[in-house]
Amino acid sequence: MRKEFEIFDEFIKSKALRHTPQRGKILDVFLSTERHVSVDDLYKLVKKEYPDIGYTTVYRTMKLLSESGLCEEIDFGDGIERFEHKYGHEHHDHLICIKCGRFIEASNPRIEKIQDTLAEKYSFTPVKHKLDIFGICKRCSM
Repeated sequence: MRKEFEIFDEFIKSKALRHTPQRGKILDVFLSTERHVSVDDLYKLVKKEYPDIGYTTVYRTMKLLSESGLCEEIDFGDGIERFEHKYGHEHHDHLICIKCGRFIEASNPRIEKIQDTLAEKYSFTPVKHKLDIFGICKRCSM
């Protein structure tokens, strides 16, 4: 069993919820894509393999996956809530084009160090953070 399934199973048990086959199938489909997916996107992918699973089940399962720490909800400023893998993936930030919606995942150890220094300076214990930079991508600026 993949570690993600173990984590989700433990989380479900801790919430006194049932681990249904549908939740497992949704997790499997989500883990098989490395894209930033909306509930609509994921529902379409799930529906191809498991036509009996409804939209509400996908939506609720993604909320549980987010609460469990397996994925993270992200907003690129276009009003569409997306989910990206969190467990086993390196932290990264996003550069988001305000014209075409394209995004670039980026990371920089210096930025992480600055954030740590700021938190330490103010005796602050960070739990999570995100950096989204909105601008115009190379393609749209031509």
